[in-house]
Amino acid sequence: MVDADQTFVIVGGGLAGAKAAETLRSEGFTGRVILISDERDHPYERPPLSKGYLLGKEERDSVFVHEPGWYAQADVELHLGQTVVAIDRAAKAVRLGDGAAIRYDKLLLVTGAEPRRLDVPGTDLAGVHHLRRLAHADRLRHVLASLGRDNGHLVIAGAGWIGLEIAAAAREYGAEVTVVEPEPTPLHAVLGPEVGQMFADLHAEHGVRFHFGARLTEITGQDGMVLAARTDDGEEHPAHDVLAAIGAAPRSALAESAGLELADRADGGGIAVDASLRTSDPDIYAAGDVAAVRHALYDTRLRVEHWANALNGGPAAARAMLGQDVTFDRVPYFFSDQYDVGLEYSGWAPPGTYDQVVVRGDTGKREFIAFWLREGQVLAGMNVNVWDVTEPIQQLIQRGTRPDPDALADPSTPLASLLT
Repeated sequence: MVDADQTFVIVGGGLAGAKAAETLRSEGFTGRVILISDERDHPYERPPLSKGYLLGKEERDSVFVHEPGWYAQADVELHLGQTVVAIDRAAKAVRLGDGAAIRYDKLLLVTGAEPRRLDVPGTDLAGVHHLRRLAHADRLRHVLASLGRDNGHLVIAGAGWIGLEIAAAAREYGAEVTVVEPEPTPLHAVLGPEVGQMFADLHAEHGVRFHFGARLTEITGQDGMVLAARTDDGEEHPAHDVLAAIGAAPRSALAESAGLELADRADGGGIAVDASLRTSDPDIYAAGDVAAVRHALYDTRLRVEHWANALNGGPAAARAMLGQDVTFDRVPYFFSDQYDVGLEYSGWAPPGTYDQVVVRGDTGKREFIAFWLREGQVLAGMNVNVWDVTEPIQQLIQRGTRPDPDALADPSTPLASLLT
């Protein structure tokens, strides 16, 4: 066991950081655990920000990973509202914005990601929003409620998961919604056109207007308020508020300034880590949204920005910091809820990596499982309103299974039977 006089520092106050701190204690570490977050709120989970909390169906306190009193009970030292501005690797210390320095024996970077900003005129207007932090969700709840009451218009730039979930929430509040997306379908970079079209149809049925093949070029306003959003094909969309949902960038500047190895920006960037989540410095680890892990299953670096990656990555990094033998090779997983559609996605199969999509079930009723295959091998699977199938789907992926496509498409054939 690690000596009791050692200090483990965690930089980042999200789910990965909170679960790492919890794991250090549950694994018997008796040294100092210091968690530093630049947010003033206690560590919280992000999925409710675009789902239940945003819709007003969950209370604010429900988003927090632990009760506030847990940190003192677990002897985890919290530094909230503090920014780490530098890592001194030679001195093994982090320097805070107020000039204070904290020494570490092991350091975990879980700095997460930040929303990409629209680079167009008008983004300084009061009605332009992003969603990443709890404070953003607090504000957006009031905005959507106001738009719903006043029959207001929301323009969303981006038809990814966040854009679609907020579109669904806005429609449930009663707001008018237009989504501007440069690709030909929603979620094109994740699901490809075959399944992405289903989400276009789903949202269109609920009154969402899509403007595909276009990008925002300007947000116009008066007296600081939004009036309209213009696109590069000359269209103008009425808007009272605009939401930028064009992806997130890893917060890797701290690691870069410290000279840690980074992943290629073309592959999503982030802090390069090995299978044990160790960086190029043997005493520094990274997990969650910011970590680009060399994934044995896909033989590439993957930087995954989803809840399960933080939930599992934080504990994995904590165990590795304790000297345990860790290989973080979990199948990527995420979930989404939009209107009456719930789904789970396992795996990784962006366009260009697969050559076949097999569907089991009824897409018209939106009760199906889609599988993405390359040369017959299952790379990913998404179950839509079909439940308790995540485990066999992930086993198909993990084992590199090449099932018969007809059997894979047949709902009467148990998925478990295709594992042999």
